[in-house]
Order: sequence, then C-alpha cells, then structure tokens
Amino acid sequence: MNITITKTTTPKAKPTADTALGFGQIFTDHMFLMNYAPDKGWHDARIVPYGDLSLSPATMVFHYGQEMFEGLKAYCGPNGETRLFRPEKNIERMNNTNDRMCIPRVNNADVLQAIETLVDVEKEWIPKAEGSSLYIRPFIIATDAKLGVHPSNTYLFCIILSPSAAYYSSGLAPVKIYVEDEYVRAVRGGTGFAKVGGNYAASLIGQKKAAEKGYHQVLWLDGVYHKYIDEVGAMNVFFVIGDEVCTPMLEGNILPGVTRDSVINYLKYKGYKVNERRVAIDEIKEASKNGTLKEMFGTGTAAVISPVGILDIDGEVVTINNNEIGPISQMLYDEITSIQRGTTPDPFGWTKVVK
Repeated sequence: MNITITKTTTPKAKPTADTALGFGQIFTDHMFLMNYAPDKGWHDARIVPYGDLSLSPATMVFHYGQEMFEGLKAYCGPNGETRLFRPEKNIERMNNTNDRMCIPRVNNADVLQAIETLVDVEKEWIPKAEGSSLYIRPFIIATDAKLGVHPSNTYLFCIILSPSAAYYSSGLAPVKIYVEDEYVRAVRGGTGFAKVGGNYAASLIGQKKAAEKGYHQVLWLDGVYHKYIDEVGAMNVFFVIGDEVCTPMLEGNILPGVTRDSVINYLKYKGYKVNERRVAIDEIKEASKNGTLKEMFGTGTAAVISPVGILDIDGEVVTINNNEIGPISQMLYDEITSIQRGTTPDPFGWTKVVK
C-alpha cells in the first residue's frame, strides 16, 4: 500500500516528563486517513496533520451509528525502539467488527502498515515513563450523506494517537465495582462482541448510576437471565476462586479482549488452572462468604490489569483480599507490562518492533 505523508508546518510542543498526560486527552501532530468507495475499494491512504473532519449533518454515522473502533498501544523499549503488542489480534477483531457492522473489511497487512507508519512518524511522542504509552485509536465511520436505514456505500478509516498515562489515576490501587441490577449492556446475537460505540453508549447510564453511588465501574450481568457475569464496562473480568482462575466464556455478548487472551495464555504457561465458563453472580457472592474468593481483576488495553477490591452486589458490599491487590493480579501486571516494553523475555512472540 502506498501511503503519502504530509508533515505539519506547525508542530505542537511535545509533552515533557512533568506533563500530566491523563488518558486520551493529548493528541499527536498527525493522523492516518483512508477512504472507501464501491468502485475503488479502500484507497487514498495518507498521513496528514491532525485536524478536524468536515462532514455533512446528514452523514449516516450520526444517525444510524454505523462505525467501529479499536485500541492498542505503542511502547518505548529499553533501547529506545518502538514496540507494539499483538497488533494482529486487534486487526483480526477489527475486521470481525466490520463484518458485524456491514463495513468493508480492510486488508490486515494494510492496517498494520498504516499503524506502523503513523507510529514511526510520531515516535518522538511515545512517552518513556513507567506505565505510560502511546495509545493508538483506529476507527471507521459511515460517510454517505443521506438518510435511510441501510449500510453506507462510503467510509472513512482514521487512526489517531494519544500519549497517555495509566487509565486509572490511582494506578494499581483496587477499584470499586457496582453490579448493575436494572439495565443490561448486550445479549447474544447483538453487538456485544464487537468494538462499537453503541455498546459504550448503552453502558453510560449504568456507569452514571455507579458513579453516583461512589463506584469506579459497572459489572454487567447477562441480558437474558440477569444471572451470569458478562464484563466490566471497560474491561473483561477474572476471578480467583480457590485454586481456579475463571473468566466468563465468549458467547457473543462480551468483547474478546486481547489482554484477556494474553492473561489466559500466560496463566496457563505458568501452570495455573484457568477456565473460561459461565460465572454466576451468586457463585461470587457465595465464594466471598465461604472464603474461597481470593482475587478479582479486570483486563483491558487501557488499564492492562485492574484489581478489584470492593464489589457491591444488591447492596451487599463484598471486600476482596482486604481491598488490596492480590499476588496473581500483581504478577500478571508486572509480567505482561514487562513483555510489552521488552524488558523481559517474550516466550510467545507477542511483541513486534516497528522498523
């Protein structure tokens, strides 16, 4: 794929070691764009100065929500090299989402080339501080400027970059989770497995409700029985019950997280008993009472590993591991982030150095 590059003539000041990055608040100088049309396919791949998009008020994405997005990170390695973590898994999931949303697939190699080229152009923006990274946000929107409920004929593929610190300002301090008992996020056969904005829009009311009660995130239950655990708003979720590490199985209603998959594989590599299965909220409640619930943690690109210390189930507050990070959660964070940054051997070949 030929990518034209137009550099900005007014580069922004890059963050310093003292800059409070936050998450997804600062953006680099350039972005990647590529268009789709039925007669041309995906075409006009280009890197241009970061800036606003000009779209008609009738653009279909505004009215019918036909869009998708992904999220991954670039890291500064120990020798100053740029590293990506399992980008092929994000690209695979991206095209699975495209299929579900009736968006034309993008060639996997072209997506990887676009990511690597843009990241290389912006490599001076990659922060070096512990826990920081360059967040990569690819997304596609429907761009036909007309009304009518049907797939668009034209699309825009964009990638933007954001130097970011830890997702939670509290770092690895355990978070408080509220179990939603009224609303649901997704059902099998819907878009729960896809990375689409509608899933997150549907979760906002639960997130707002949880925040008003003093909690960081929502734990969603299944949309049919309201009995089995799905996922936390921005993370997949794991439990350590006795000698087993368990996580909800993929049944089409939760996101197949790249970090989730990495955690499962790493735990098995280390000899842990890991099961992907249905996990009932009543099982967690019972395990907390009989003392077998040892740890709970979330996994995701943004936070990597996020220990859970407090769980509110129907108004009953469950404290997990004395509201402290557990040994498995700590081990996973240390090991996976070290692999991502290239400071420890990678037995899986997960990391990719950008040439």
